[in-house]
Amino acid sequence: MPRFVFVTGGVVSSLGKGIASASLGAILEARGLKVAMVKLDPYINVDPGTMSPFQHGEVFVTDDGTETDLDLGHYERFVRTVTGRNSNFTTGRIYERVIAKERRGDYLGATVQVIPHITDEIKRNILLGAGDSDVCMVEIGGTVGDIESLPFLEAIRQLGVELGRNHCVFMHLTLVPVVGGSGEIKTKPTQHSVKELRGIGIQPDILLCRAQDPLPAEQRRKIALFTNVEERAVISAVDARDIYEIPMLLHAQDLDGIIVEKLRLESQTRPADLSAWQGVVDAKANPTGEVDIAMVGKYVQMRDAYISLNEALTHAGVQTRTRVRIHFIESTDIEERGTVLLQGMDAILVPGGFGERGIEGKIAAIRHARENAIPYLGICLGMQLAVIEYGRNVLGLEGANSTEFNRLAPHPTIALITEWQDAARGSQARDESSGKGGTMRLGAQDVRLAPGSRARALYGRDVIRERHRHRYEFNNGYLDRYRDGGMALTGFSPDGLVEIVELTTHPWFLATQFHPEFTSNPRDGHPLFTGFLAAARSHHDAAVAGSAGAGAARSTAGRA
Repeated sequence: MPRFVFVTGGVVSSLGKGIASASLGAILEARGLKVAMVKLDPYINVDPGTMSPFQHGEVFVTDDGTETDLDLGHYERFVRTVTGRNSNFTTGRIYERVIAKERRGDYLGATVQVIPHITDEIKRNILLGAGDSDVCMVEIGGTVGDIESLPFLEAIRQLGVELGRNHCVFMHLTLVPVVGGSGEIKTKPTQHSVKELRGIGIQPDILLCRAQDPLPAEQRRKIALFTNVEERAVISAVDARDIYEIPMLLHAQDLDGIIVEKLRLESQTRPADLSAWQGVVDAKANPTGEVDIAMVGKYVQMRDAYISLNEALTHAGVQTRTRVRIHFIESTDIEERGTVLLQGMDAILVPGGFGERGIEGKIAAIRHARENAIPYLGICLGMQLAVIEYGRNVLGLEGANSTEFNRLAPHPTIALITEWQDAARGSQARDESSGKGGTMRLGAQDVRLAPGSRARALYGRDVIRERHRHRYEFNNGYLDRYRDGGMALTGFSPDGLVEIVELTTHPWFLATQFHPEFTSNPRDGHPLFTGFLAAARSHHDAAVAGSAGAGAARSTAGRA
């Protein structure tokens, strides 16, 4: 029977429950335990797939094609366990299932209520997510006191009773602020947050206290006394310089030891080996070079919209010992001010997105990269727009566009593909009237790489498996025109959809229909991002050498 660690948060949201859960999962995994990760989200959407990035941030996609909360990305970056459909449950999904059962007659004769029907469904899904793991981390979104999250909190309270306290640990993350003027540490928010939690029947076993600096012993003792938590279990969750340092910071305070002891797992564990995480931190802290990367996006005001991309670039920096400075450039600003905003960049990345806003700015950035031999990586929409840009400005396909933006485009080089093969679900179909929430090509699918291509060299194998999230595709009616016109089409799905495009006459120009950022992690990196960063370093070094040479020439001329 799996053991459970339930992670709740209080006072304010966005304190870092996801990273804390993932970090603890990483330590427990390093101790030899099989770890599962589950996120419970209190919003009514069945999944985050149709939510605005400004509202929700990134939508993370799992291997099995589930659109999930962005915290699952943290889970997969810290823990080797692959998440999936049973790793993220929303209020909408829970209620959808209960109502379907009610309509089917499963509750015939009963009044369907939050308790027990909704809470029973939540508990059933938690157990599904745990699977055959030794320990399942269960993170509850929102904060204690939110009306939306109360059914989830009630469900985990019930599990604590039903499974017994040797099978469940309650860990509460709360804020310990410092008053700016006096510098006084305030424990009252934590006390009141725990009081709220205890008011619904949950006594936390462990407190993770988010603070700027480690809590002094006096404050830890005070918190312990007022919250009925052991002093040793009042853990400082400090503002770390590097998120990948957090497993070591928590391990140093014996958080994993407390968990193992309370869940009686001593006989199943070994000492934690965190040397791989130390290696990641050391590589980040001691780079041998630096690059400036322009990320030209539509949602740059909301950095969480590109969190997996940001981390993938960081991971590539670890693999190449490069300090990566990401410059977030709003694509609409390029439309207004031009590509002068891209001056001094060592590489350009155009990420995914939906809708027409900012498209021409992205196309201008791609053209700038192509014409000035600047390394370019396009992802999803970034590939589609690279195809459009090349069609317009190289192949002479005037008005080339995607039918997403112009249904009457004279050259629909990107279009809605009506049928494709899904490895998990077989043949899938869609049309213009299909609901947007269920008509994308989603999840991990095979990609066949062309011999001699840059992609083949980077991956080191003929067939790869990457995750997708898109509705529109390269229009295969234009295959020959692009091939004959100099664009290399170097990756295809088994049923013939274009997955990768390259320019062989360019130092480094590659774009993918899939999302490689979803499978990058700090310990291993990802071959595309590592290759992209290596190209950026070469471009940077060449620019520096060129500047030095020009300076020397001017100096010589001056002496003459």
